[in-house]
Amino acid sequence: MNLFSPIVSQLENGIHTAALKQKTHASNIANVDTPNYKAQKVSFKTNLDQHLQSNQLTAIRTNSQHLSFSNELANGLKVEINQSTQRQPNGNNVDIDVEMAEIAKNQLWYNALTERINGKFSSLRSVINDGK
Repeated sequence: MNLFSPIVSQLENGIHTAALKQKTHASNIANVDTPNYKAQKVSFKTNLDQHLQSNQLTAIRTNSQHLSFSNELANGLKVEINQSTQRQPNGNNVDIDVEMAEIAKNQLWYNALTERINGKFSSLRSVINDGK
C-alpha cells in the first residue's frame, strides 16, 4: 500500500529541480568574474524534445479520448553550458542581472512547491489525528 499519492512524488521531483536550478545559478554568480567561465542552465525542455523526436514516448490509454504520450520521463533534467555568447572581454558570459532574476523566480517556484507539499502533509496529519 502506497501511503503517499503520486502528487507528493511529483512535488518532490519539483523541489529537487528547484534545488538544482538554485545551485546552478549560485555557481554562475560565484563565477561572474572567472575568466572563460560559461554560464550554465538547467534544461528540461531539451531532453523532452529529444525524447519526442526519437519517438520513445508512449502512454497507456484507458480511454479513446486520451492523448497518447509515451514512457514516463525519469527526471529529464540536463545542465547545459551556454557557449554562444561572450559578455566580458575575459571570455565570461555570466549576466548577473539575469542570474539574480532567475534566482528570484526559482525561489518563488520553490516556495509554492513547499507550501503545496506542506498542505498535503497537513491533510495527512489531520486524517491520522481524526480531524483534530
